Amino acid sequence: MSLWVLRGLRGGVVTTRWPKRPDGYADGWRGPATVHDPYPAGTAGLGELCPTGAISITGQPGAVRLDQGRCILCGRCVDSRPDVFAWSAGTTGPGAAALTRGGLVVPEVTETDAAVEAVRARLFARTVALRRSVHVRHVDAGSDGSEEWEVLALLGPVYDVHRLGVFFTASPRHADILLVTGAGAAGMAGPLRATYEAMPDPRVVIAAGTDAVSGGLLRESDVTTGGVSASVPVDVWVPGSPPSPFGILNALLIAVGRLGSNRKGTR
Repeated sequence: MSLWVLRGLRGGVVTTRWPKRPDGYADGWRGPATVHDPYPAGTAGLGELCPTGAISITGQPGAVRLDQGRCILCGRCVDSRPDVFAWSAGTTGPGAAALTRGGLVVPEVTETDAAVEAVRARLFARTVALRRSVHVRHVDAGSDGSEEWEVLALLGPVYDVHRLGVFFTASPRHADILLVTGAGAAGMAGPLRATYEAMPDPRVVIAAGTDAVSGGLLRESDVTTGGVSASVPVDVWVPGSPPSPFGILNALLIAVGRLGSNRKGTR
């Protein structure tokens, strides 16, 4: 026992103060790929660089767009064309959560201010009563396990999600937020929907990770629904394969209106 006490005294407080105070580790976490030159000299073959079809060329002249909701962080695009693609910051940078699926496309897809404000206002109206204490039900809908490690880290001393009034619950009847990971396995569609319907209003759904957002590498497989939005209505979309604990925590706070984001659609 004395050894643990001495260790604690030597180590000091390890719990992050984010979001109350900046955290360099949070801002430095690598997020999905992004586009830093949307009009490169050559666009031939760019679409074939991504195994999940996240890269597209639109318009004349050809404009490069990248769907971060499909990015699995393989790095092929960044390695092959560093003149066009780069890594984004993970939590508060371009990789932050979005309130619309289109908000994960970079450069940003044009959305009217009125449409963005309407989405934000509807979510705020539903969750205004949940700001001080929220309970989360996590469901694995066909994950490879990587997102689960990041979710589990939230309960440790570094992130300590309880300090922000966020608690995990085993019962959907006690849950305010449904946190879903995985590509949306076909066999989980029914249980996932049943979990959602068992939750009391107001209820919020977060799709955490590329698999949950779009299905990732399994998006066209018959054994998945290509993401979880086919089974439950998603309110907050979190890119990353996997997203960092800071990214998931960021999404939880956005979901209940306690934190904004620099991504269009979440302010």
